[in-house]
Amino acid sequence: MPRPENLPKYQRVFDALQRDIRSGRLKTGDRLPSEAELERLFGTSRITVGRAVRDLQLAGLVERRAGSGSYVKPRGRSDALSFGLLIPDLGETEIFEPICQGMMASPLARQHALLWGGLTSAAASKEERAGQLCRQYIERRVSGVFFAPLELCAGKDAVNRTIAHALDAAGIPLVLLDRTVVPYPQRGTHDLVGIDNRRAGYRMTEHVLHLGAHRIAFAAVSNAAATVEAREAGYREALYTWRSPIGADLVHRLDPTDRESVRTLMASRPDAIVCANDWTAARLMHSILQLGYAVPEDVRLVGIDDLEYASLLPVPLTTLRQPTREIGAAAFADMLDRVTRPDTPVRDILLQTELVVRRSCGASPAAPGATRIQH
Repeated sequence: MPRPENLPKYQRVFDALQRDIRSGRLKTGDRLPSEAELERLFGTSRITVGRAVRDLQLAGLVERRAGSGSYVKPRGRSDALSFGLLIPDLGETEIFEPICQGMMASPLARQHALLWGGLTSAAASKEERAGQLCRQYIERRVSGVFFAPLELCAGKDAVNRTIAHALDAAGIPLVLLDRTVVPYPQRGTHDLVGIDNRRAGYRMTEHVLHLGAHRIAFAAVSNAAATVEAREAGYREALYTWRSPIGADLVHRLDPTDRESVRTLMASRPDAIVCANDWTAARLMHSILQLGYAVPEDVRLVGIDDLEYASLLPVPLTTLRQPTREIGAAAFADMLDRVTRPDTPVRDILLQTELVVRRSCGASPAAPGATRIQH
């Protein structure tokens, strides 16, 4: 857990006021100090205080009265909401577990329930399991659903649209995690919390261009999420901006564990490979090494996500870190806002990433472990 002094300022204000409310120091019906008074009390800005008070409102602890201020609300079981987690790739795509941990650790989640769902009958496929969970949440009349659309299956787009339409028809708010329901570059009609994936692809391609790479390949698996398409678009944009060569032989949709596919990729003579994610990069690295090539001497390799094992690979992986726990916390705040203000325009909430430089790209980190650069 982060130390109190390392918490964002708005969360320190939130935590202090929440303690006063829960301890009874601020009682039901009491008026909170004005925002100007809170500024002086905590030595912070009006924006910081305003966010803390807004989060108290989203948590059901205070209510704002126009022209009067914010008051402590009566507490009751009716304030508690239940939200469903519909994440078919949980356990397969490593970013989702810390995203869920970030949701549960959010101060806004303390009075609410996160439901993982349970299947009463065996489902033959991931698509069927997702459909069963969707129907279960509709029957339970949950207050909202966090949905990470399916990937890595041929029928994913149709299944994702069916789930989204069913929840919309039931009047259940939907917040998307990491990826859209529809293929890139379509946007869809639901809030999305994640990172700017086009920018991520651009950033990692630009990084190896800065290091002197001239012939850069892009590697991903087939039937991947819309995030991968966006990352490929960023890769292409970086090459275009730098006037670097790009051709059909440099973009590969492949099984990174299949040696013949990897042999074909290496036959195109790339001096760097931008992988759509760390999952692909880890498996591709093993195949490249088994074929007798050296990383980064023969080919530079970079990924995106910074999964836990990225630093433990045979050659520690340069990658772009997703702030996964923060994505979870932001998604929960967005869901509460969506529930209380359903007419709010659809929005993307994109969090900042961090470049983590390790040996696989051929750069020399300034210190042991890794160099980190926010972007």
